[in-house]
Amino acid sequence: MRLVWQTLLFLAVCNLSSAAEFDVVLRNGRVIDGTGNPAFEADVAIRDGRIAAIGRALGLAHRNIDVKGLNVCPGFIDVHTHAEDVDELPEAENFVRMGVTTVVLGNCGSSVLDVHAFFKKLEKTNTSVNVATLIGHGSVRSKVMGGSFMRPPTVEELDRMRALVEEGMKAGALGLSTGLIYLPGTFAKTEEIIELAKVASAHGGIYASHMRNESDEIFDALNELFRIAREAKIRAQISHIKLSGKQSWGQPEKVIAAIERARAEGLEITQDQYAYTASSTGIGQLVPEEAREGGKFVERLADPSEKANIVAEMKEKLRRGKRNDYSYAMIADYKSDRSLNGLNIVEAARKRRGSDSLDDQIELILDIQKNGGASGVFHGINEEDLRVFMGHPNTMIASDSGVRRYRQGVPHPRGYGNSARVLARYVRELKLLRLEDAIRRMTTLPVTAFRIPDRGLLRAGNWADIVVFDLEKVQDNATFSNPHQYASGYAHVFVNGLEVVTNDKHTGARPGKIIRR
Repeated sequence: MRLVWQTLLFLAVCNLSSAAEFDVVLRNGRVIDGTGNPAFEADVAIRDGRIAAIGRALGLAHRNIDVKGLNVCPGFIDVHTHAEDVDELPEAENFVRMGVTTVVLGNCGSSVLDVHAFFKKLEKTNTSVNVATLIGHGSVRSKVMGGSFMRPPTVEELDRMRALVEEGMKAGALGLSTGLIYLPGTFAKTEEIIELAKVASAHGGIYASHMRNESDEIFDALNELFRIAREAKIRAQISHIKLSGKQSWGQPEKVIAAIERARAEGLEITQDQYAYTASSTGIGQLVPEEAREGGKFVERLADPSEKANIVAEMKEKLRRGKRNDYSYAMIADYKSDRSLNGLNIVEAARKRRGSDSLDDQIELILDIQKNGGASGVFHGINEEDLRVFMGHPNTMIASDSGVRRYRQGVPHPRGYGNSARVLARYVRELKLLRLEDAIRRMTTLPVTAFRIPDRGLLRAGNWADIVVFDLEKVQDNATFSNPHQYASGYAHVFVNGLEVVTNDKHTGARPGKIIRR
């Protein structure tokens, strides 16, 4: 008789399983759909990688997860990353563990050139995050012109640059990016960028720019971006909007007013931002561009008069920035001497040269550049300015980070905590943003600006990129002194219907897809 009952129970379970309508149902959650509308209580059902239904008391599922009291929202879309090495670190743990399910590569003018081959490679590798890319102007210019040259391209070179952008767009790139403080982009005239932006525009792409200046000449840089958008007839994204350096602080309202005037003219201008008062780029940015032009930096240093000019210009730039030394610049990762990682330039000069005089600081910077360069973290953003930019409804949240190699170097903490920091500090603690609006900045706003289909919104039929978290527990744990700490407070993160994070632990799943324009 016992065997009969066991058989009947087994058959009943099998029947229930076969009758299940959904793969997973997240039940009783506080749904924040990504539109900015108020949250509501509902179940969210997943079937075949997509959202199948949203409502009350949904049908049977193979797996039921009770998320009562937790927020259920679309996966976060990070439109400004430098995660080109995601093929080497496909689990992208620093991203998914702060709720990011889609990353956009190719920012600041630097990208893969063969987008088609790169996407094919990723499809074989499999990643935990969805991956999209821009095509980088700087990479295109370097390929065609053979170096960082302070001259415009020839007619033939410009045609070849157009062809590379065309090829990237046809392969699915979302648009064109520039990095106009970096070599070789810094030497490009506006007219060159307009011609390439026209190619991206013809394919419905966006123009995303690390502008030529984010400091005392920011309004000239904005006007250049507006001109490119206007003449190329293209949507434009201001990368990591900020006012860098004390000499430019206190003007965020003026910057926003300039953007709003451009939008009133009919231009589609949006912006992204990371939630920290420090930036991160190469230490080489402290050295004048002209000194690094054409790959002749070492030769110029060997010439006493040229070196004197370089040093004089570096001191003058410090003076214009109202700084007395380089204590604001920290070495993040210097492969030639990792004992300097985590030290600012003053501290590093004292350790390496036995003196922290300004001349010794400059000598150290030149030596770093001569020996392969280093990444750095630069403290120079005003918190009040940051809050004004964050308060603007068209500001997206983006990390400006790559995939982090755990415990390598002393990188900017934004790579581990950016999205979590917005929720913890600017929503929960400071109440600068409503939770629903913060989610909108990381979901529907990016998909609208970058034209990413079927994501960023909890709606039946969309891909099931879903984040479940407790606002009272979510936390960015990474700091400038100890950045290698994952965010916490995430109960579940799904990518294309498969769970990649459970209770702040990576599951090892790699269900990410390639996102082509």
